[in-house]
Amino acid sequence: MDTTLRDGEQTSGVSFSAAEKLTIAQLLLEELHIDRIEIASARVSEGEFQGVKGIMDWAATKGYTDKIEVLSFVDGGISIEWMKKAGAKVQNLLTKGSLNHLTHQLKKTPEQHFEEIAQAIELANQNGIATNVYLEDWSNGMRNSPEYVFQYLDFITQQPVKRILLPDTLGVLIPSDTFEFISKITQKYPDIHFDFHAHNDYDLSVANVMEALKAGISGLHVTVNGMGERAGNAPLESTVAVINDFLPQVKINVKETSLYSVSKLVETFTGYRIPANKPIVGDNVFTQTAGIHADGDNKNNLYFNDLLPERFGRKRKYALGKTSGKANIEKNLQELGLQLNAEDLKLVTQRIIELGDKKETVTKEDLPYIISDVLDSQSYQERVVVQSYVLVHAKGMRPSTTLCLKIDGEIIEENAQGDGQFDAFMNALNKIYKSKKMTLPKLIDYAVRIPPGSSSDALCETVITWTANGKEFKTRGLDSDQTVAAIVATQKMLNVITV
Repeated sequence: MDTTLRDGEQTSGVSFSAAEKLTIAQLLLEELHIDRIEIASARVSEGEFQGVKGIMDWAATKGYTDKIEVLSFVDGGISIEWMKKAGAKVQNLLTKGSLNHLTHQLKKTPEQHFEEIAQAIELANQNGIATNVYLEDWSNGMRNSPEYVFQYLDFITQQPVKRILLPDTLGVLIPSDTFEFISKITQKYPDIHFDFHAHNDYDLSVANVMEALKAGISGLHVTVNGMGERAGNAPLESTVAVINDFLPQVKINVKETSLYSVSKLVETFTGYRIPANKPIVGDNVFTQTAGIHADGDNKNNLYFNDLLPERFGRKRKYALGKTSGKANIEKNLQELGLQLNAEDLKLVTQRIIELGDKKETVTKEDLPYIISDVLDSQSYQERVVVQSYVLVHAKGMRPSTTLCLKIDGEIIEENAQGDGQFDAFMNALNKIYKSKKMTLPKLIDYAVRIPPGSSSDALCETVITWTANGKEFKTRGLDSDQTVAAIVATQKMLNVITV
């Protein structure tokens, strides 16, 4: 049972519109094949009412009304009336699963609470609403007041309820406790359907889910991306993968290939960003960074495990950076349909390592630009080198550049101002060439672009068109900084004219 639309919406700062709730509900049931969904809390707001009504109107046309559940309260029938108007057919009645909550929050005896619960269930039945029952704070109840929990279970198992829902409300369980507590219950009440609702406060929700299944639990509560109050709930995507890979005796219908697309849609609707290293759905979890791993993947898939990205509608990637090595680069070149000889591959690898040392991210789409830059740099001998420069751009002052240039071993330094940093650089360069009685080509076009499809800001390419002696030619520069890329392109020009 997915409770993203109810418990997941308790994530701080998250609120779904009615249209978003309907879209997510449709995807959960029809795309992911989730068995049941809990979509709201009764009587919260007019917006919540409209959201539930919209989902129930749609569900009625599909025959899904028994798959849609709403959290309700022991409130003398107010929740039931709200649900009737919205068209909801299944209530998840919130009751007290620990003596501590019952005594200090409701200030009632078990007998008083049970009587009110029985009345709420009877009223639901009279109005055609089926009942599941939550035992709020059940996990602490099992630790601190087990006699009360079993007194409650003895009572509720005699009531006309479909399911009994056991929540680790405060996320306090460890796996051994989960197995012990649920085993005691499933052994005593073997014919009753129990659900387990895990929270993730200690990052143990998926481990607790595994132990709950081993202990005989019949249903699980999860949320997309592990959304929920505090540290969230058991994440749907990890729970599905763990069950399919490690608990073959448990059969589920969830469609793995749709997990990622639904996860990203929920991320978009909520603005609640998925950590890049989040299992199954994080951006980086199927990205190999170390070159040795890419090399191993070429040699009998040495670094593959059962979590193949294709299972989840994703693809394996090979990151480009200072640790990637030639194997990662070759993997990316294969995807682009490109091939380099050993020497050129070595030069491209070195260029990517340099970018990685500058903490720049390089993408597959950047590769053709890097290759072009590296191969272009081999076409001439570097007799002119921009040794160093200082670019100054301050408010209220004209940009200026101090340039140190090396021509055939001779070092010359100049300073100039301009309308921009690159203009100041070119003015300083002109001073140097005039002092050497040399003429520079005329700059006639200047274009900056980033690699199409690149999702990083690692690189931009500056293409400058020059004219000299009636002929035009172009040079390109590549860097993460636009002005530096232009300077690189200019240095190439200086060597082209010096040949």
